[in-house]
Amino acid sequence: MPPVSIISTILNEAKDIPRLVESLLRQDPPAAEIIIVDGGSTDGSWEWLRDEATAHPTLRPIRDETCSLKFTPGPVSKGRNVAIEAASSELIACADAGCTYAPDWLARLTEPLAKGEAEYALGGSCLAMEDATVWDWASAPFFGVKLDVNATNKSCTARSMAFTKALWRRIGGFPETVLLSEDTLFDLDARRLTKPAFVKARAMYHPQNSFISACKQMMRYAMGDGILGVRSPRLMRNAARCVAQFAALTAVKWSWTPLELVLALEIYFAFRLDWLFQWTQKLDVLAARLVFSIVVPWIVTANHIRGALTKKNPTNAQNSQG
Repeated sequence: MPPVSIISTILNEAKDIPRLVESLLRQDPPAAEIIIVDGGSTDGSWEWLRDEATAHPTLRPIRDETCSLKFTPGPVSKGRNVAIEAASSELIACADAGCTYAPDWLARLTEPLAKGEAEYALGGSCLAMEDATVWDWASAPFFGVKLDVNATNKSCTARSMAFTKALWRRIGGFPETVLLSEDTLFDLDARRLTKPAFVKARAMYHPQNSFISACKQMMRYAMGDGILGVRSPRLMRNAARCVAQFAALTAVKWSWTPLELVLALEIYFAFRLDWLFQWTQKLDVLAARLVFSIVVPWIVTANHIRGALTKKNPTNAQNSQG
C-alpha cells in the first residue's frame, strides 16, 4: 500500500482522544503518519497528545489555536486543511475524534485510491454497539449512521473519507466559512470532479446521546443547512410532516381517522431505513425511535428556517469550554 496520512482535528476531546489514537495506531498496514490538529484545547487533550507522540513517532500533533470559533467560522475545516497541508503523503484519510476504527479500516478505505481506480472514497459510519445509549439507537439513521456494519452506504461523512491530495487541491480544500456540513460541501465539490468509490470501511461512532443532546445535534445540522441554503427538498418534506401532524391533531374532535393515518405514516418514517433490524430490539428502543422521528420534522423545519434567516452559526460544546 502506498503511504497514507490519517488526519483529524480536536478541541477539548480528552474523553475521546485516547481511544481514537489507539485504534489509529493499530491499523494494518500502518499509516505513514497520523496528524491531529488541536485547536487550543484546555482540558488536557493537547498535553496527552504531546506526551503520546514521544512514544509513537508516526503520531504528529499540531497545535493551532486559530482552528477554533474564536478565530474562524469554520474551525473543523481549517484544522483539516492545516493537517492536509502538513501531510507528507499524497493519499489522505479523514478520521473523527468521536469514533474508533477496526485494524483493517485504513486498508479498506484507501484500496480504490491505491489501485488507481478512484481519487475519492467514502466508508460511512456505524453505531458502536458496545456503549450505545437508547437515544443513540433512536437517532442514528437520522444522522446517516448505520446500525448494521454491512448496510449499503451512499452518503458522505468525514468520519471515514479518503482522497488524493491532488483532488483536495483542485477543490480548494474544506470550506472554512462554515461550522457544520463542511464535509457535505466538500463532497458536493468532489462529486462534480470525480466519481466516489463506496467501500465497507466504517467508522465506529460513539455519540453517547441523550434525547436532549440528539435534538441539539439535529438542530445544529438543520441550522447549518439553512445557513448554506442546501437540502431544500428535505426542508419541504419535514414541513409537510409538521402540517400533517398539526392537522391530524386538530381534526381529532371530529374524527380519529386522520390521526391514525398520520401515526401509521410516522411509524413508516421511523423504521423504513432499518425495519427488520429494529424489530429485533427492545420496546424502549422502538418507542424512543418513534418519539425522535416525530419530533425531527419540527426541529428540522424550525431551525432550517432560523439558519436561513439569521445566517448565524450556533456555538458548539468544545468551543464553550476553557
